[in-house]
Formats: sequence, structure tokens, C-alpha cells
Amino acid sequence: MTRLRNFETTILDSALFLAGKIKVANYNVSGLQTLAELAQLAKNKWFVYILECSDKTFYTGITKDVERRINEHGTNKGAKYTHQRGPFRLVYKASFASRSLASKEEYRIKSLCLKDKINLIESAC
Repeated sequence: MTRLRNFETTILDSALFLAGKIKVANYNVSGLQTLAELAQLAKNKWFVYILECSDKTFYTGITKDVERRINEHGTNKGAKYTHQRGPFRLVYKASFASRSLASKEEYRIKSLCLKDKINLIESAC
């Protein structure tokens, strides 16, 4: 009977953990966080990216999935700027915890002069 009760408790605990009801601490460089919080951070990661177009101009954008977004640009489902400017080459990518932070960085990059954009791209390599 005790063995069955322990098994039932383990199953219940597993179900509660998967539902996010039980928090398990996991140490990382940013401090103690639960596994659920870490998983949520991974899902919510936003990227700022810079593409070099075939005409040697740069396009800057944000997305949650860089590979998918580049494919969209290549099939004319992306921004109007990138139509007829492919193929593209990814030259810069940076990750951010929120869309807001990514948008602010995108705005900052778009405000840079060409020389500063090139310096940013080269410093990331």
C-alpha cells in the first residue's frame, strides 16, 4: 500500500510540475530561477537582425525566429524593402528578453550612419 501511495504521489508531483504548479530551482548565472521561468524566457526571446542585400544595402528587423523571417524575405512575404534585393546574407544577430527591448535596439541601429552600422557588424564577428 505504501509503495502504491508513493507512486501516486510521484505521478501527482510530476503532473503538477508539468502544469507549472511546482517550482524547481535551477541555478544559472542570472541567479535562482525555476525551470518554468527559464522555459518561458527561451520562448520569449526576440532577435534584432541585419541582412546584407544583394545590392550591398542593409535591412534591419526584429523577429522571434530569424531563419523563418529570412525565408519570408526571400519569398517576398517580408518587408517591401527586401523585394527584388535578394539573396540575403545574415550579418548581425542579437537576442533580447522582450519585444520592447528588441524594438528599441532596432530603432537605434536604424538611426546609425552606414559607417557605424558596418562597425557594429564587424564587432559582432
